[in-house]
Amino acid sequence: MKISILLYDNVTALDAIGPYEVLHLMPDAQVRFVATSVGPIKTDAGLAMLNADTALADATDSDIILIPGTPDPSQVMGDEAVLDWVRSSHETTKWTTSVCTGAVVLGAAGLLQGLEATTHWLGLELLRNFGATPVTQRVVEQGKIMMAAGVSAGIDMALTLAAKEFGDEVAQSIQLIIEYDPQPPFSAGSPDKAPAEITQRIREQYSIG
Repeated sequence: MKISILLYDNVTALDAIGPYEVLHLMPDAQVRFVATSVGPIKTDAGLAMLNADTALADATDSDIILIPGTPDPSQVMGDEAVLDWVRSSHETTKWTTSVCTGAVVLGAAGLLQGLEATTHWLGLELLRNFGATPVTQRVVEQGKIMMAAGVSAGIDMALTLAAKEFGDEVAQSIQLIIEYDPQPPFSAGSPDKAPAEITQRIREQYSIG
């Protein structure tokens, strides 16, 4: 199974690496990191810590593609080479997936019209611009498109995908291997749970789109 994870400047590292830790453990998985050109990719934290090993032009046979997000998706949304690759790959993928604002890239590629979709809570309303209905679920499946909400939800999405492809036992085994057993010190991981003043401060401090 050939899996292509898109990289681009200012990508959020965990959006790509979280699902990678699950997907590369699936049976017969061949995972590659793809970009417009091979080489190091600067993340949104300013670190050149991810490396694209395959150019988009050489990644035309993917069974699964994964589009990670970024705090500012405008640049990648305007990259026609990326959007063309997403569209053409989607024609033959078994699964087309996104994490966080990667869903906005799917929308810009024209893949979300008439679908329910999710992304980071700060960017949910952007999905309406692409004819999608935003929902606050952590993982949303619409046909062969599967989307995860913000950052850490990418791990949940990847485990969901592993279960659909290989069964619950394989997915549970992968979960155990990576010891994915979240027990956060605070119940503040969504705007429905976080204190209202913190949610408001984050809304004022950050914007997406």
